Amino acid sequence: MTSLREVAVVGAGAAGLHAAEALRRAGYDGRLTLIGAEDEPPYDRPPLSKHLLDGQWPPEKLALRSPAALEELRLDLRLGTPAERLDRRTRTVHLADGHRVRCQAVILATGVRPRRLPGARTPLPGAHVLRTLADALALREELRPASRLLVVGGGLLGAEAAATAVGLGAEVSWLVSAAALLAAVLGAETAALLTGLHREHGVRIHRGTAAAVVERRGRAAGVRLADGSELAADVVLTAIGSEPATEWLAGSGVPLEAGGGVACDAHCAAGPGVWAAGDAASWPDPRTGRRRRLEQRTNATEQALHAARNLLAGPDGTRQAYAPVPYLWTDQYGLRVQAFGSPGGADRFELVDGGVADHRFAAACLHEGRVTGAVGIGSARALRALRTQVAAHAPWQPVPHQEAARTG
Repeated sequence: MTSLREVAVVGAGAAGLHAAEALRRAGYDGRLTLIGAEDEPPYDRPPLSKHLLDGQWPPEKLALRSPAALEELRLDLRLGTPAERLDRRTRTVHLADGHRVRCQAVILATGVRPRRLPGARTPLPGAHVLRTLADALALREELRPASRLLVVGGGLLGAEAAATAVGLGAEVSWLVSAAALLAAVLGAETAALLTGLHREHGVRIHRGTAAAVVERRGRAAGVRLADGSELAADVVLTAIGSEPATEWLAGSGVPLEAGGGVACDAHCAAGPGVWAAGDAASWPDPRTGRRRRLEQRTNATEQALHAARNLLAGPDGTRQAYAPVPYLWTDQYGLRVQAFGSPGGADRFELVDGGVADHRFAAACLHEGRVTGAVGIGSARALRALRTQVAAHAPWQPVPHQEAARTG
């Protein structure tokens, strides 16, 4: 650690901030540069589609740390200056404003950017994506009672935005291409529950594939479907997934997957002096051997801490393989759904506590007899008990809550 005097963290979101904090907590006292493309200091993204979008929270409440806490980290903070190029030979990060940051080691935490419809590459009034604070404020400005919102995309972000807009009094339509909404993330049973809730709250669900954003006609915007039909709205939110923000690494020698993710080893290293964490980082899961990339808030924190610790261990130190238990949550219509592991793709759903219809339950999600995920609402103790089996990728064994339910 004594020879390490210059570290740069590229990406000033949750992963970047936690990496910087982990370095300082572990005793690194050299120059620490935190580079962010946005003008805002590090802030939390999950509330963008909920508390920020509905106006319950002001923007400043999203801040991950106070100005005083950031000051204590002694950062060379470069905000509003995206990284444009990484020269691994000279260990230099080239910024969009022309400045260069020299570093002996770099942690890549640039996250992802929203995918856009093919016909919406340029900004169009009434057409939105939702990734940044600026995105959320722009969308909030256009949502009014009785305004017509069309959400394109059947994932969690679109589902949360649709539920929030309903609460604001908007008329919401939801265009999805998947056979079952949210099933790939939460499993078929939980997805069916949430889909039913959306319908009960008046959301009109359409199935099809959007081909392009239609040009505005007066107040109306909308999308053209692959079959030639159109869906009109006042406001369109495109939430069709994301892609790693790694194009600036082209030609750097940092290994990238076909989808753009930074290809790390099991220790979060992507080459000598290069580490990665957060939404853009891909690594081999030690349990399954398959590579994975997680766009989850808890992973951003955990992987950043892991990358920082392994960086400081040095080439001759003991590095730990990264083996998280993925965790996500979503808030919709007053319910908080929590999930561990990978509930989607399960071939068996074992209810452990409560009942799905009662909106309070915990369940194990099995694939080929092993516990690959767990999901629940309002049944925290039972869900925590399942986490151990998810972590071990263990053969299914009923937990005490299920045995008590059977005998009771």
